[in-house]
Formats: sequence, C-alpha cells, structure tokens
Amino acid sequence: MRATLVRLRELMTIPNQLCLFRIIVTFIIMGLLFVPGVYAKSVCLAFFVLAAATDWWDGYLARRYGQVTPLGVLLDPIADKVMVIGLLLALVQLGLVRAWMVLVIAFREFLITGIRLYAANRQIVIPAAKEGKHKTVSQMLTLTVALVLLLIREFTRGPDAAQFDVLTQDVILWCMWVTVVLTVYSGAMFFWRNRSVLRHVSR
Repeated sequence: MRATLVRLRELMTIPNQLCLFRIIVTFIIMGLLFVPGVYAKSVCLAFFVLAAATDWWDGYLARRYGQVTPLGVLLDPIADKVMVIGLLLALVQLGLVRAWMVLVIAFREFLITGIRLYAANRQIVIPAAKEGKHKTVSQMLTLTVALVLLLIREFTRGPDAAQFDVLTQDVILWCMWVTVVLTVYSGAMFFWRNRSVLRHVSR
C-alpha cells in the first residue's frame, strides 16, 4: 500500500496535476454555460483563460524540471481534446454550433492523437507541424470568441437583443468554418507528411 502511494505521488507531478485541473475545469465551464447571468458567463471566460494557460504551463514545467512522465504524455493530449470537444458540444446544445462540425473536429483529433500515442509506444516520435498549431490556435480563438460573445449577450437587453443574437450566431459560425477547414487541412497534411512513418508503424 505504501509503495502504491509513493508511486502515485511520483506520477502526480505538478504538470500532471495541471492536466487533471484542465479536465475538471472543462466540466465546470460546460455546466456554467447553461446558467444565465453575467456572473456565470464571466466565470466561464475566466476559467477558460486559466485552463488554456495551463496547457502551455504544464508542458513548460515538465520540460524545465525533467518531469515528463508516461502518464503526462497520455494526459496532456486527452485534457486538450476534452476541453475543446467538451465546450464545442456545449455550444451545440446552445444552438450556436452545428453538430457535424464538432463531429469532424472530434474525429480528426482522436484519430491523430491515437496514432501519435501508438507510435510513441513503439518509440517513434511524430513531431508537431505548423498546420496542427494553426488548427489549435483557431480552435482556442473560436472558443474565446464564443465565450466573450455569450458574456456580452448577458448585457444586451431590449430591442437590440434579437439582432445581437443573430450576430453572435453568425460570428461563431464563421469562426467554426475557419476552424473546420484548418482541422481537415492539418489532418490531411499529417497523413501526407508522415506517410512513410505511418506505413512503418502499421507493420
């Protein structure tokens, strides 16, 4: 029992704790998105900014202090996908995002993450490419824009409310189109650029 606790303490480094924090905060944000009011939306935006910051911070700490662990390698991409897909699904429920768009993004994310983890298990590292980074930035910007607009909408009352709702839906939809295009493009480039590696991994 004591050995198990010691091993657990070794695995739960600060970077890994930040990954778990990001997952937990995601579900808090998802719940608060359905709560009306300025306070709830403000907390959503603040928590999202904090969670996005931990995405960079946990990787920095892991590399800086040599705390890269197998658990962290697994948790970090999972935490990222849970945050992006989870919040997009919440926006689908709110009628701000089309479900098929989220399906396309989720399929790409989990497929390529699974391939990366499988390759890493066989001691093959597939490096990140600029297309993937652009895709990630677009996803984060889309979610940020959506949360900001939802917060602003809480202040909008009166005859202009309906017009602002239409504007909110149009802006989020446009951002989602950009995100979906970049997601598909980055996925296609991933398979093309790593085709020789993927053939080796599949043997």
